[in-house]
Amino acid sequence: MTDPLAAVLASPQGPQVGAFFDLDGTLVRGFTATVHAGHRFRNGQSGFGELTGILEASVRYKVGRMEFARLLQRAAGYLVGDSLAELEALGDTLFNERIIGRLFPLMTKVVAAHQERGHTVAMSSSALTMHAGPVARHLGIEHVLCNHFDVDDAGRLTGEIVRPIIWGRNKARAVTEFSAANGIELGRSFCYADGTEDLPLLDAVGHPHAVNPRSGLAAAATRNGWPILRVSSAEERRRWFRTARPRSR
Repeated sequence: MTDPLAAVLASPQGPQVGAFFDLDGTLVRGFTATVHAGHRFRNGQSGFGELTGILEASVRYKVGRMEFARLLQRAAGYLVGDSLAELEALGDTLFNERIIGRLFPLMTKVVAAHQERGHTVAMSSSALTMHAGPVARHLGIEHVLCNHFDVDDAGRLTGEIVRPIIWGRNKARAVTEFSAANGIELGRSFCYADGTEDLPLLDAVGHPHAVNPRSGLAAAATRNGWPILRVSSAEERRRWFRTARPRSR
């Protein structure tokens, strides 16, 4: 596996170099939104149908059988009338209780290496603020380009998502606009992502990296000669150790 830290340390210093990180599957294992769905089910805030619906939609999206906008819209529909402020606070709690152990240690080091070089580090994610924000704050990532719940004048969710939805080409467009506004040179910048939906963004930067890539991105990375990073979380390592350890007789 290519050493991503060496590439960062060999790069120019300064804020004109951007480092853009996807969230789910890139900085953390799995989908952060499913942690929230599980919490709602355990606390009697949703029925079994909602939980299985979100899980099914996530799987359908992952295998390319559901548009992301529909997945996001379905999730927002379950939360109509909820307070955004309360959801954001819950996001912090769930991060500390259930998501922090899913962080990929190597990727946290990559984030820190970019920060040490003085690069402009941003999370570019299709996740919602309640899921992306806590991870960004924990890693000291100042800039977050992600999706937002639409709210009414009282700060309660309407069931809609603010448009345009940050995903695929819209995510690449958001990063391009952010870079233009902040003097970032994309040709000298880095991007880390795990899915084919991020190909437009990966194509736009000078240093694309595929992190635990799904099959489509793995093929594209191999074809283009992009570095492929295989990383695991602390939870995965502990689970592997427990199953691999010889049983006592």
